[in-house]
Amino acid sequence: MKICATIEELQELLAPYRKQKRSIGFVPTMGALHKGHLSLISASRAENEVTVCSIFVNPTQFNNATDLERYPRTADDDKKLLAGAQCDILFIPAVSEMYRSGDYSLIQDDFGALNKVMEGKSRPGHFAGMLTIVNKLFAAVMPDKAYFGEKDYQQLALVKQFVARHHIPVTVIACPIVREEGGLAMSSRNRLLSSEEKKHAVKISQALFMVKAQWGARPVSELKQMVKEIFANDTFLKLDYFEIVNSFTLAELHDPDAVNEPAVACIAAYCDTVRLIDNVLLQE
Repeated sequence: MKICATIEELQELLAPYRKQKRSIGFVPTMGALHKGHLSLISASRAENEVTVCSIFVNPTQFNNATDLERYPRTADDDKKLLAGAQCDILFIPAVSEMYRSGDYSLIQDDFGALNKVMEGKSRPGHFAGMLTIVNKLFAAVMPDKAYFGEKDYQQLALVKQFVARHHIPVTVIACPIVREEGGLAMSSRNRLLSSEEKKHAVKISQALFMVKAQWGARPVSELKQMVKEIFANDTFLKLDYFEIVNSFTLAELHDPDAVNEPAVACIAAYCDTVRLIDNVLLQE
């Protein structure tokens, strides 16, 4: 695996592959890698001749300085995992490389409900920062395909819309959520949880699985109340939001028409001070 830190080095490494018209797959990450990330690398390797991974903790998508400071950074472990997964090129730029001359201007595209609800509402500015860095990384790597996990459902929807709107020549591939044994969605933030907190965090996915099992049998209003009660009865957990939305537009679904639409249940919750998100597709 070749490792580079500048866009110029990255493009020099990619030039021979481009000349040979090799297909390039790209997996953008913020590091602190786990099996979910490795499943993206595996998907890229299966479909492309060259796989590039980036590790960059993007400061502009954090609306909380403490959250940015606490975000796990495990570069040495990440390099070993990627080498073992047979990633071809690892791009680890500094902040000054991606935001040259201190230019932190952000993409301010309006996607309606897509970037105003759920994460957009709870984390103002998050998606502007995310789309800005994804756009910069796409320009640097120029991949044929880019791989994103479905755990960040709203992020995935926005990246797809952004690519379509700006005619960026990359195919965005969605990859399934990878879960720990108890059902908790794999996340870099999970390593911030104590073993006791993890036992409680599992209730986040359990709430979603309960909703999926009851979908169509109970109204949306009742399902929402059931989820609220799960969190109200656990002092370790605090619900940020739970929404059932159209899986394409992310518009909130209401009774009685909800069961006739493509639907996804999305949740964000704190386990002590660690914020976790998850989702489950209810119907396509």
